[in-house]
Amino acid sequence: MYKSAKKIPYKHEVHGDVRPDDYFWMRERDTPDVLAFLEQENRRTAEALKSVETIEAQLFQEMKARIKEDDSSVPRSRGPYSYFSKFVAGQEYAFHCRKPVVGGGSEQVLLDENQVAKGHTYCQVGGLEVSPNHKLLAYAVDTVGRRLYTLKFRDLDSQKDLPDQIGPMTAEFFWSADNKSVFYVKQDPDTLRSFQLYRYRIGDSSPELVFEEGDNTFNVGLSASKDRKRIYFCSWKRDATEWYSLNTESLKYFSLQKRQLGHEYSVVDGGDRVYVLSNWDAENFRLFEAPFECQDRTEWKEIIAHSPVRFLEDVDVYQDFIAVSLREQGLAQIEIVNRKNLQTKRLKFDEPVYELSQISLPEFSSSVVRFAYESLVQPPAVFEEAAASGERVLKKEREVPTYDKTKYETKRLWVKAADGAEIPVSLLKRKDVAATESSPLLLYGYGSYGLSMPASFRGSVISLVDRGFTYAIAHIRGGSEMGRKWYEQGRLQLKMNTFSDFIACAEKLIADKQTSPKHLYMMGGSAGGLLMGAVMNLRPELFNGVVAAVPFVDVMTTMLDESIPLTTGEYREWGDPRIKDQYAYMRQYSPYDNIRNCDYPNVLVTTGYHDSQVQYWEPAKWVAKLRDCKTNDNLLLLYTELEAGHSGATGRFEALKTIAKEYAFFILLEGSKG
Repeated sequence: MYKSAKKIPYKHEVHGDVRPDDYFWMRERDTPDVLAFLEQENRRTAEALKSVETIEAQLFQEMKARIKEDDSSVPRSRGPYSYFSKFVAGQEYAFHCRKPVVGGGSEQVLLDENQVAKGHTYCQVGGLEVSPNHKLLAYAVDTVGRRLYTLKFRDLDSQKDLPDQIGPMTAEFFWSADNKSVFYVKQDPDTLRSFQLYRYRIGDSSPELVFEEGDNTFNVGLSASKDRKRIYFCSWKRDATEWYSLNTESLKYFSLQKRQLGHEYSVVDGGDRVYVLSNWDAENFRLFEAPFECQDRTEWKEIIAHSPVRFLEDVDVYQDFIAVSLREQGLAQIEIVNRKNLQTKRLKFDEPVYELSQISLPEFSSSVVRFAYESLVQPPAVFEEAAASGERVLKKEREVPTYDKTKYETKRLWVKAADGAEIPVSLLKRKDVAATESSPLLLYGYGSYGLSMPASFRGSVISLVDRGFTYAIAHIRGGSEMGRKWYEQGRLQLKMNTFSDFIACAEKLIADKQTSPKHLYMMGGSAGGLLMGAVMNLRPELFNGVVAAVPFVDVMTTMLDESIPLTTGEYREWGDPRIKDQYAYMRQYSPYDNIRNCDYPNVLVTTGYHDSQVQYWEPAKWVAKLRDCKTNDNLLLLYTELEAGHSGATGRFEALKTIAKEYAFFILLEGSKG
C-alpha cells in the first residue's frame, strides 16, 4: 500500500485572498520526507505501467532504431578547417571534430563528450567554441542539470585541458579576436538570473567584471561579430531590450539605444555597419541599418518595412546579403536581401506544412545561405542556396532507418476560436489508417513566450502513429505562429485565450469525428504543462489521458516568491501577482489553485529533481493535491528523474526512455478502451 502524502497546514494570504497549501513543505529539498515521497511515486508509476513494460521496451528499441548510430553533421568551413560533429555506434554523446579544408589532412577529435560524461549520471555540454587562431577550445559543462556550467579550456595541439576553469556561469561565451580573452555571462547563484558580464584572460587568476545589471527583472545576453572583432551584449526582459557595443581591449561600452518598455530590438554585426531588428512602431518588427557608433534610433535607416501579415523573427548578415527568417500564415520562410540594392527574393517550398530554420555559417564572405528543411513526414534535410543565382544543393538528408515517409501524410486544419480567431493545427497520420470516432489522437500544445511550435519531424512519435494514433499540434495563441499579435493575445491579461484555443482545437477534432473523448489524449511540457493543468481543470471530460512534463503548475506561489529562480523575469509573461488585478487574473487559471472535486482524466506527470526552470515541488504538490480531490479511479502517476534537470536525461538514447514511458502510458489507456 502507498501512503498518502503528509499534510502540514499552511496558508498564503495576498490581497485578502487566502490559499491553503498543505503541501508547501515539499520544497524542503533533500529531506527524508521529500525523497521518500518521490521514490514512492516512482514505485507507484512502475507498478501501474508494469503491464506495458514489454511495450515500453519495444517503443524504446523502435525509437532507437530510427536513429542512425554512425552519423555526422554537415561540416562548416572556418579559415583553414572544416568543423563538424559526429556520433559513433554504441556511444551516447557526440564527438566534435575538424579536418583541414585543403591538403587532405586527417580528422582531429577536439572533444569527446563521452569522456567528459564519464562518472556522471547527467552531462550537458552547453556550448563550445574554437579560438579565432584555431589553437584553443573553450567548452561549458553542466553535470547536475541546474544549467550552472563550468567553462574549461583545451590546448588543441597537446589535446590537454588547461588548468584554467571558470564557473558557475551560463553557457553564453565568446572568444575575442586576441585569442586570449573570453567574455562570458554569469548568473545569480540563488535566482539563476543572468546579470553579469565578465572577461577572462587565459592564465589570469581572476576574471574582470565588465557589466552588472542592477534591475532584477532584466537578464544579460551576449553576441559577437563573425570575426570576433566586436562583442555586443544586452540587458533584456520580455518587453524591453538595451544593446551595448563593447571595446574588447579597453572594456568601454556604449548603448545603441536606451531601454524603453515596449521596445524590443536585436543587433547583428554587418562588417561595416550594424543591422537592427526592432518592433519600434512595428508589431511584427522591421529591419534597420545603422553606423557602428550609433547611440540613438534617430540614426537608424529602415530597409525592410513593417507588414501586418509578415513576422520578422531573425536575421543573419553576410558580406553581400542578409538572410531573413520570418513567418507568414503560420509557415516559416526565408528571404534573401541584396545588401547593395536591397532587392529581395523568397525561397520556395512545395509542402503545405513544413518547418524551416537557418543555419548560421561562420564565414562572413559566404555566398550561400544554409538551412534545414523538414516536416512532420520529412526528416531534416540541410540545403545550401546561392544568394545570387538561387541554385539549391542538398548537402545532407538525415537517414532514418526503418522509416518509409511514403506511408504517412500531413495536413493543416484551421479551427475557429470562441472570438473568431483562426487557429492552425498540424496533423500527422498513416495513409492507410482512417480517422474515426474510435481513433486515438494525441494533441500537443505549448502556447507561451512567443515560441512557435514547429511542425518538424519527430522520429519518436512515429511509434504512436504506427499504432493508429493521429498526432496533432495546436498552434495556439501565446506562440508567434501567426505573428506577434498571436503572442500578445495569449499572455498577461489575455492568457485564458491559450487554454480556450486548445479546448477549441480538441472540440473541433471531436466534432469532425477524427476522435472522441474516450480516445483523445493531450501532452505538453514546462509552460505547456501549465496548459495541461489549466485545461484539465476547465474541461476534464474532453480527454482520456494527459502527460504533463516538468509542468509549471503552482503559478501563484512561484510568481510571488522572488527567491525562486527566474521569477522576476517572468512578470511580463504571466503578470505580477503583487498587483491586485493581475493577481486576480492569474488566480483564475493557476492549475494548483483551481483543482476541484471532479472526475479527472488519467494523468502521468514527469519532472527532474534538479530542474532549474520548474522546481520539482510544483509537480509533486500538484499530484498530491489532485489525489486528494479527484473523484474517480483513473490513474494519477508521478515519475521523477532523480538525476536530471528541466530537459530530462542526457545522451542520445537515454532521453528516449522517458518518451517511451510516456507513450506506453497512452497505449495502456487506449488498450483499456479496447
